[in-house]
Amino acid sequence: QVQLVESGGGLVQAGGSLRLSCVASGSIFSFNAVAWYRQIPGNQRELVARFTSGGSGNYADSVKGRFTIAGDNAKNTMFLIMNSLKPEDTAVYYCNAIIRRRASDYEGSYWGQGTQVTVSS
Repeated sequence: QVQLVESGGGLVQAGGSLRLSCVASGSIFSFNAVAWYRQIPGNQRELVARFTSGGSGNYADSVKGRFTIAGDNAKNTMFLIMNSLKPEDTAVYYCNAIIRRRASDYEGSYWGQGTQVTVSS
């Protein structure tokens, strides 16, 4: 059974940095990292960073210049590097990837369970 698991969240002071990881396990034929999202209590889930074919990435205005999305599809892994963190970044962060379990299977969109990031003043 395919599973995506995020890690690396925690408590950090404003101005600090965190590196979030997302690793897929199980039966996987191919893995393609898509994006990181976050959700603040009482708000809708929002896009934080997305891979683009151009290679530079697509970022929300609120995190542009501070966050970087990265990944290694061959290792079924993706990352979100967060610098200069602000209290407004406090949220649960989720990874999203497209996975094919078998060569003959259709691709599907998978989500992790989320990891909590809390930024203090």
